[in-house]
Amino acid sequence: MDTRPKIEPPKRRRVLSVTFNEDKSCFAIGLETGFMVLRTEQGTSMLKKELAGGIGLAQMMGVSNIIALVGGGRRPKFTTHKVILWDEAKQKASTEINAVSSIRAVKLAMGKVVIALQHSVRIFKVRSGELLMAYETADNLGGLVCLSQKHIAFPGRTPGQIQIVELTTGNVSIIPAHDTPLRALAFSSDGQLLASASDKGTIIRVYSTHNCAMVCEVRRGMDQATIYDLCFSPSGTLLASTSDKGTLHIFDIPHPGARSDFSPVSPIIAPPVAHNHPGSAGGAGQSNGNDGKGKWGWLSQVPGLPRVFSDTYSFTSIPFSTDEPTDSVAAMSDGAALGTTKPQKGLIGWYDEENLVVVGAGLDARWEKFQMARDDTGKRFVGRVGFKHYYIEP
Repeated sequence: MDTRPKIEPPKRRRVLSVTFNEDKSCFAIGLETGFMVLRTEQGTSMLKKELAGGIGLAQMMGVSNIIALVGGGRRPKFTTHKVILWDEAKQKASTEINAVSSIRAVKLAMGKVVIALQHSVRIFKVRSGELLMAYETADNLGGLVCLSQKHIAFPGRTPGQIQIVELTTGNVSIIPAHDTPLRALAFSSDGQLLASASDKGTIIRVYSTHNCAMVCEVRRGMDQATIYDLCFSPSGTLLASTSDKGTLHIFDIPHPGARSDFSPVSPIIAPPVAHNHPGSAGGAGQSNGNDGKGKWGWLSQVPGLPRVFSDTYSFTSIPFSTDEPTDSVAAMSDGAALGTTKPQKGLIGWYDEENLVVVGAGLDARWEKFQMARDDTGKRFVGRVGFKHYYIEP
């Protein structure tokens, strides 16, 4: 009789959603049986909570013990019309907030709960669940909304417009940012800048929250793409973007009164080489010139040529993983809380000026770490430090 134990590979479990906390130090994932909180820098578990039901969305409030939960998955623990504020210290729900339709996103900051629905954004008090403000939006199936310490930004009533609300006064400013519906929004950590991209995915624009004036615009590429995420570095002088093209781009951004803290003494990773496959343990990305303006060389100086030749591009880029088993999309369709049947990919967490991670959900739930460096000539580039499947059960 063969009594040797069977050797079986670890099982990958489906991750329903991924969200970062305010300072990108942690990220929370929704699971079919509860939720987890992981450290951004290492991709390691800090907390795993079994709730005997699916959590389609989990959102941390800073680094506190409060986590907003929305049901999801095959057997949702809670209805998708309700936000549960879970107090991990007390091991119970502290507040329940009911919405009029399925919840697409939740953000927590400054004692407020911001809920994005498909056609509106609503702001509630954390402690009492009292409704404070409500704003109509254009169709917002993806739950696009972002917060800073002073403002909240979300789609306007007209596709392509951004509404910026001052949290203390409720004053609303409108930015006619794009000609097509919004796809991504991100505040800088100090709240002075707001980046946006539309569903066309070629141009990213950055605005000042002080006067709503455009600070700059950069070009991701010429082909249409679905932008997955935008994220500023802590200083606000660098902006990262990901898309369904499977490329992480890094752009220089002019930030008033700020300077980048990125100044490595020596190259951290090998000098730039050709793009590596996302599954490789490490590798350097492509450098497109130190300021992103030299992509087309002398052609950028020729008058009368299309603007794509003179636009500012990313100064470095590198592939990231968008892999997902073909059967995962069908599996996600039975309870996604985020308004999509496709698992999230390409979420960016820039936790210090030199290091950032890209995280995805689904069955191929990966954590990839990237690092900024300089080559022997002084040109900046982004390199891959490594990756792992962060949620695997034995």
